Amino acid sequence: MSGSGPEAAAEPDTAIRVLVADDQQVMREGLVALLGLVDGVRVVGSAGDGEAAVRAVDELSPDVVLMDLRMPVLDGAGATARIIAEHPGTAVIVLTTYADDESILGALRAGARGYLTKDAGRAEIAAAITAAAAGQSTFDATVSQRLVAALSDATISQSRTARENPTAATPKPDGLTAREAEVLGLIGQGLNNAEIAGSLYISETTVKTHINNAFAKIGARNRADAVRYAYRHGLAQP
Repeated sequence: MSGSGPEAAAEPDTAIRVLVADDQQVMREGLVALLGLVDGVRVVGSAGDGEAAVRAVDELSPDVVLMDLRMPVLDGAGATARIIAEHPGTAVIVLTTYADDESILGALRAGARGYLTKDAGRAEIAAAITAAAAGQSTFDATVSQRLVAALSDATISQSRTARENPTAATPKPDGLTAREAEVLGLIGQGLNNAEIAGSLYISETTVKTHINNAFAKIGARNRADAVRYAYRHGLAQP
């Protein structure tokens, strides 16, 4: 006989678990209230700065984080990079006032899966959350247009560079990957691991992996060897 009383197994909670991170209390509370009206979404917490958002993800394991960019203590891009590095199963959607190229590209480099501006409506935010939880990316129309323009500009710039400096696209020495060469260049400029991670929007663990691989390829025993190598092979700017 099928159970229907207290002893029956509870149905699994299939709602998408969402964390809201925004330093403006009115906006944060408004988003929480707004998402409370969306079927299939459950807000599990909120945070008022990037560092608090990282801690909240550690504690609450949300499926999706709605992340503002301009926040104290740790900004949204930095928080996004840490969350993606430490919790790859959590998707981050940036929800911000800013739609300039630097903000958009910084968020994407940090690993954001979506980017919306704060004039987005409930339906658009809900659709972005659903898409992010399913592993898909979502950008509003303004952001999409700027991405297309930025990619077009980058393509033109790369073509011009290739014509003017054919050696720019040559393979890196000693089998280094482009990222390993980039990390060595930053070591050559005197950056420590934390500063390199912040500059490239990757975790310190990833930086250490690139350093270990690069050191093995170039035969470096320490950072001094790496600095000399970086300058000798033109990887670091003087």
